[in-house]
Amino acid sequence: MKKKCFTFLFIFMATLTFAQKTVIRTDAAPAPIGPYSQAIEANGMVFVAGQIGLNPQTRQLVAGGFEAEATQIMENIKAVLGAAKLSLDDVVNTTIYVKDLANFAKINEIYGKYFSGNFPARATVGVDNLPGGAALEIAVIAVRGPRKK
Repeated sequence: MKKKCFTFLFIFMATLTFAQKTVIRTDAAPAPIGPYSQAIEANGMVFVAGQIGLNPQTRQLVAGGFEAEATQIMENIKAVLGAAKLSLDDVVNTTIYVKDLANFAKINEIYGKYFSGNFPARATVGVDNLPGGAALEIAVIAVRGPRKK
């Protein structure tokens, strides 16, 4: 009996440890510009790759400056989450990389419009450069399933 329990426990733990990962992909967000996926799901968590303000159809940075890029990024993130059958309400963590921290108030204004009530945890990091000449990049982590209060 002990051997059967040990075997079951071993298989159960191995399943948790070596969980399957699923690639999330959508044409409604820009295709990756390098060797990475738009998002990966593992163990009910969806890791959305950093998004810059690219138009999904042209794969060019949107015109209009910082605000236009930030808005496009949030729309791209919504599209990737939608492909995973999730929404911004499922986001638990956000990392924002920004070239000019003087835009911090603008980030808060635009970013804040996309969330209702319970905001995700967030880090904002000042950087020297970003891909494609972007002014900012945002990556998120979302969780599938019921949330505990």
